[in-house]
Amino acid sequence: MSPLHIKKGTSKHSAYDLRSHLGETIERHTLAVVVDNEAGVLARVIGLFSGRGYNIESLTVAEIDHTGHRSRITIVTVGTPQVIEQIKAQLARMVPVHDVHDLTVEGAAVERELALVKVESEGERRVEALRVADIFRASVVDTSLRSFVFEITGTPEKVDAFADLMRPLGLVEIARTGVAALARGPISA
Repeated sequence: MSPLHIKKGTSKHSAYDLRSHLGETIERHTLAVVVDNEAGVLARVIGLFSGRGYNIESLTVAEIDHTGHRSRITIVTVGTPQVIEQIKAQLARMVPVHDVHDLTVEGAAVERELALVKVESEGERRVEALRVADIFRASVVDTSLRSFVFEITGTPEKVDAFADLMRPLGLVEIARTGVAALARGPISA
């Protein structure tokens, strides 16, 4: 018991909910957030996550409307359904935010990620790295006598699988862009 005789984490309505969430399902969601393209907006959006202890698995940002000065932030995050709803509500209340879309629940979406993968190897391992790259439709964008740099585009799972197969073949470095995503089909009104 604490000095105030309140059991820790007993209320799910508390801002400091300390109850164990191990029994609740953790879901992965892709959020598309359209914001004003101005200094400090990204820091404010990301500050919402860090200030509340939410994790970001992937983050991409780019300007989408040069004349309207708008950018799109694509965020992949995980949490319980309650936490995801809270994140969406808090994002929607922010002043520079124009739209918040949860692509995971709004229907089918296309997700892609780009990665550069550096592999150093010789002999048969070098040949095998080229075979694996061909199977995954990865392109060789740089080569030397001892290394390759491959470019691969696909789902995060495809990039993970490619990296896993390249590890025993000499993977030394990987750079990933993060997920870019769009809803499939026509725009709903």
